[in-house]
Amino acid sequence: MSEVDHLREEIDAVERKAIRTVDLGARAIVISAAVMVLLIGQLLPWINGANGWQVLLGHVEGKAGVVPRLFAATSVGFGVLASMLALITRRWALTWVCAIGGWFASVDGVLAIWSRQSTPDASPGIGLVIAEIAMVVIATYWFRAAWSRPDLPHADRATD
Repeated sequence: MSEVDHLREEIDAVERKAIRTVDLGARAIVISAAVMVLLIGQLLPWINGANGWQVLLGHVEGKAGVVPRLFAATSVGFGVLASMLALITRRWALTWVCAIGGWFASVDGVLAIWSRQSTPDASPGIGLVIAEIAMVVIATYWFRAAWSRPDLPHADRATD
């Protein structure tokens, strides 16, 4: 194998790696801060004095409802775990998972707040509201990162 062929293989390997990864830049700091705020929101009261972790695990006195528990699960799953994995690996596919999952969790969070407001004896706690705001920020920044991908190089490269 000639030196030019070896150089072409190295260039192709770098190109394949660049296609699979994303450069988050300052977005990584904002997403990381929002994940921290989300974790704080999970520790604050959500429903009847129970915090987000208790809602997630089903340790809530009275009837908490399915929607707040689903929001607790999706916000932890997409907002914390998937975001951390995407920040560490910088994979485009995980960027899209975080973006789409984050918006699902955001919509679910709005429904969770609304379901608490429509219950006569309960209101949403400050932790639920903070978690929802953090989830919207996380989802927004993941969508911005996912849409920022430059055009992919064409596979039909001119042959030398």
